[in-house]
Amino acid sequence: MAINQAAFAITPRISCVNIATANTARDGTGTVATLITGAATGTRVAEIVIKAKVTTTAGQVRLFLHDGTSFFALDEIAVPAATVSASVQGARGSLFYSNLVLPSASWSIRVSTEKAESIDVTAFGADL
Repeated sequence: MAINQAAFAITPRISCVNIATANTARDGTGTVATLITGAATGTRVAEIVIKAKVTTTAGQVRLFLHDGTSFFALDEIAVPAATVSASVQGARGSLFYSNLVLPSASWSIRVSTEKAESIDVTAFGADL
C-alpha cells in the first residue's frame, strides 16, 4: 500500500536575471530570458521580485511558463514610472505564490520587459 508523503523543500534556490531588451509580445515570442528552471524533483517558487536599475517609464514585466515546447502567460508586474536619483529609488515590485511548482527540469519561468530599461528579476524558492 502506498503512503502519501508531503513534498518539503530540500534545497533553497535563488535565481537572478537582468532583462533590458524591449519586447511587447504577450505570447512568449521575442526576447525572453530564463529566470529559473525546475529541478528533476520539482521546484517551488515562492516569490518573484523585480528591481529597476535605471529611470523607468510605465510598463510591464511579463512572466511566462515554458514546458520545454510552448509558452503560457503566467503573470505581469507593473513597472511604474520613476526618475532614479539620490532621493528616489528605482521601481520595485513583488509577486508571491503559494502554489507555483515547476514539476520537472523541462519546465522554466521566462521573463521579458516591455521597455528597453534595465531590470533585475529574482526568483526565491526551493527544490523539492
